[in-house]
Amino acid sequence: MTTTSEARTRTGRLLLNKVPEVTVWFWVIKILCTTVGESFADWINMKLGVGLVNTAWIFTGVFVVVLGVQLRLKRYVPFPYWLTVVVVSVTGTLYTDILTDQLNVPLWISSAVFSALLAVVFGVWWLRERTLSIHSVTKLSRESFYWLTVLVTFALGTATGDWTLELTGWSPGASVLLPLGLIAAITLLWKFGANPVLSFWLAYILTRPLGANIGDWLASPKVAENPGDPTGLALGTFTTSLIFLGLILATVIYLTVTRSDVTETYEAAHAPQNTADPRRERIGLAGFGLLAVATGGLLVWAHSQPHVGPAPETDATSTVQLAPGQAVKKFPPAKVDALKALASTSLRDARSGNATGAHAAAQSLRDLWDTDQASLQPLDNTGWTFIDAQMDRVLKTFGIDHPNPPMPPSQQEAELNTLLTDLR
Repeated sequence: MTTTSEARTRTGRLLLNKVPEVTVWFWVIKILCTTVGESFADWINMKLGVGLVNTAWIFTGVFVVVLGVQLRLKRYVPFPYWLTVVVVSVTGTLYTDILTDQLNVPLWISSAVFSALLAVVFGVWWLRERTLSIHSVTKLSRESFYWLTVLVTFALGTATGDWTLELTGWSPGASVLLPLGLIAAITLLWKFGANPVLSFWLAYILTRPLGANIGDWLASPKVAENPGDPTGLALGTFTTSLIFLGLILATVIYLTVTRSDVTETYEAAHAPQNTADPRRERIGLAGFGLLAVATGGLLVWAHSQPHVGPAPETDATSTVQLAPGQAVKKFPPAKVDALKALASTSLRDARSGNATGAHAAAQSLRDLWDTDQASLQPLDNTGWTFIDAQMDRVLKTFGIDHPNPPMPPSQQEAELNTLLTDLR
């Protein structure tokens, strides 16, 4: 792979390569960033009750700001570069989650659309620049293509990773093994002589489901509520995010001090790579094809095996009848008050004809309820199940987590009134 260390822009500004050298540190910090993308997005969206769409708007704005700072730099600087990667990881994850959770787009369609979009970006990048190598990101146009590609790979990795879980019913812990094994196989093919640019981008895409599955495994409860629900180490999304953000910061500080991932420093300390062998590249390409076929066969086999998928929201029924207020007696009053506030807001907006506001409040109510499950359910499983069933009926009237369209406001108001009675 040819390395170009510097180039002059049309304005005369001298640019060094804007992307770090691909060392082991590159992959370590990339996986850390993808894990943060999964856990931090979930924490902002659910724990803080911001809501999926609002969280996406927030991070889109942050992405525009940090990318603007990154594009103005003349060379690779670890902190702004990796900050941009962290923000891109969160943003790309949110875009896919909106398609899945808000617009009910099937994951296989999202995976196909993002795959096609990535192919288009690569095609336009190649036609314009005649290279897809990250060692030649020395112009604004190439860096723009690079960051657009990174954004699409995060969205694609999120969709394909979630689709794999949906197809197989594997837990996040077990699902770590598939992308990890594929990355190891790609590394061996690259060592053999496969095309380094293709090898890099394939591994780059796979780090997204790898990091996401690690994040889910660390954050998910140790005991699943329903068969098929994820189980993990119960660290929670906030703790997981905090740990990995700390590891990212420590790694970035190390790279800033040592400059071991700066392309020019790396080139000075390492001998030039051997010229590519076309025969080995062809064999490597065939190896990638066999790897794709084998992966497809594995997923088809896993899908055909008996397994329990995530329990659908419509299964949330309760056979227990409790008096008003009885279900929440053991729950912390502050948490119950927060749920009542969102339900009241949704009811008020529904009554006033503000359908958008009522839907948004109901969405936030769902997010908060899901977030509080880990702390409320152990206190009173019967009470939690009772409220969860009524919560599901409320969400159904808004078409949230259900395929049906929103119901008339009168039905929304009736179910919200029942929920508020149960919460009093």
